[in-house]
Amino acid sequence: MIDEKSAVFQADESSESAQKLTGAAYVAAHLRFFPERPGVYRMLDAAGKVLYVGKAKVLRRRLENYAHPERTCMRIQRMISQIDRIEIIETTTEAEAFLLENDLIKRLKPYYNILLKDDKTFPHILITTRDEWPQVMKHRGARTKKGEYFGPFASVLAVNETLAVLQKAFLLRSCTDNVFYHRTRPCLLHQIKRCCAPCAGMIAREDYMRLVDEACAFMRNKSTKVQERLAVQMEQASAEMRYEQAAVLRDRIRALNQIQMQSSDLDGIADCDVAAIYTDREQSCVQVFFYRGGRSCGNFAAFPAQTSGRTDGEVLQAFLGQFYMTHTPPREILLSTVLPDADVVAQAFGEKSGSAVKLTDNARGNRKRLVNRALMNAKEALIRRRCEGAARAELLEELRELLHIDRPIERVETYDNSHIQGTSAVGAMVVATPDGFDKKSYRKFNISWDTFTPGDDFGMMREVLTRRFKRGLAEHNLPDVVFIDGGEIQLRVALEVLKELNVPDVVAVGVAKGVDRNAGKETLHFADRPPLHLEFDNPLLHYIQRLRDEAHRFAIGTHRIKRRNDTLVSALDGIAGIGAKRKKALLQHFGSVRAIKAVSADEIAKVDGISPTLAKQIFDALK
Repeated sequence: MIDEKSAVFQADESSESAQKLTGAAYVAAHLRFFPERPGVYRMLDAAGKVLYVGKAKVLRRRLENYAHPERTCMRIQRMISQIDRIEIIETTTEAEAFLLENDLIKRLKPYYNILLKDDKTFPHILITTRDEWPQVMKHRGARTKKGEYFGPFASVLAVNETLAVLQKAFLLRSCTDNVFYHRTRPCLLHQIKRCCAPCAGMIAREDYMRLVDEACAFMRNKSTKVQERLAVQMEQASAEMRYEQAAVLRDRIRALNQIQMQSSDLDGIADCDVAAIYTDREQSCVQVFFYRGGRSCGNFAAFPAQTSGRTDGEVLQAFLGQFYMTHTPPREILLSTVLPDADVVAQAFGEKSGSAVKLTDNARGNRKRLVNRALMNAKEALIRRRCEGAARAELLEELRELLHIDRPIERVETYDNSHIQGTSAVGAMVVATPDGFDKKSYRKFNISWDTFTPGDDFGMMREVLTRRFKRGLAEHNLPDVVFIDGGEIQLRVALEVLKELNVPDVVAVGVAKGVDRNAGKETLHFADRPPLHLEFDNPLLHYIQRLRDEAHRFAIGTHRIKRRNDTLVSALDGIAGIGAKRKKALLQHFGSVRAIKAVSADEIAKVDGISPTLAKQIFDALK
């Protein structure tokens, strides 16, 4: 990837024009300054905000189109009218420009680009083959650990199902290193034949590494050879009357057969992704299916934004470019439509993954069936999303009428607190929009007790709301409606905060549980009228309950994480020079802080990464 700062070229604002040109006039006046080379261009408005990011094989030829807005659609004409300047980044190839373009789109999120709003990370299975005794585990995020990664999987459920098969068929350990190196007896997983108990020395390392190799081969769709080898070993064990070992081998073969039956419909397809797009009334859904090692790893649906006036090929190409910026492309991607720059996209993906990537848009036979399946799922997902959106729009309209708001409701925030007798106190905010829960906008607030009594729920609510709306005023990011989990007193606290900060046009509502705390008997408290009880079968009440329950779930989950982290505070944490890696090394070497206290500074210095000086500091601090 090019260094953006060193490669930026901005069209020269020469003295030929005394007045400031904008829009199409700016583009026309500066065309001769743009190079006839591949690259990426950014269009900015007068405030410096990026309007659009695009790539071109020949920059001058592409930008010439924007000098004639009458040839473009109305949406692009609006964008051209806002252009204040254009910045470009030259690249050596169009494929490099494609990768850079999508990297900038993901980071800058320009308003006029097709945006992948549903982007997320997907879980993988990691086998730590570089370890002395490799471990099999779920993994999500950056690949910082060394080993073999398999995936992606569309859901944690798909990962858990595959992990269960790996444990049944190959008996690999799944425990953490800390547990493994300090255990002397087999655990329950060994008793139910899900682990070969290397922690207790019940298998030689050579035999264990053979199981690791077989597991990796299985994940690479080479399980047939593994089964043949297991069948020979089972027959040999049976002939030698080692019936217990033969039974273990039989169970492993059964587990592999079960997976083969589930993946028989792929007919030789090993690693590929299937991406299909369905568009209706200017709304698009892209459905992606993952297939790895001859098995289905699940699917997910994405709904790109800003697709009006774009063809299916343009939308799908923009989606793939942004999606594979954070995911490794497989060797083959099956598509439901032709991409405008298919050769460039394939070259860019090949450069990113380090191996050739094939884009197939005219699949036949079994591959065509997989594309049709993805296309059918995309259509059903879009219809389902439209129905859910219509239902939410109707509920928000009812809420608007109930609260006498004279504008459409675009953002609803719900607040709740969680603590145990004042410890590990947190506040939580969840956000709902016409598109559903916006989990990227959720916020948690760590509560300190410096200014009020521990366990003071009203003080906690005041602190949370004060911090949230101070920032909201500064960032011009305010909700239309605020729901407070609580009754009249909690609502009064919220109203005081809104008044003190002079927050405009925000309606606060308290949601109090009934006397017996049963759902359906909630009381709504308002600032300017008597409390209200909605009928237990009222859809609007159910919607408010979902908001309240989601805030409660998020608050409880955040509190549990904070409480767990608080309980894991070690005496080592307060020693200068001891970070996470050294702390882990010390605990793995000695087993506990108590054991570290019982040894000398010379013994502590034997741990990797601990110098004699630091060992003396640790010894003194613990004493």
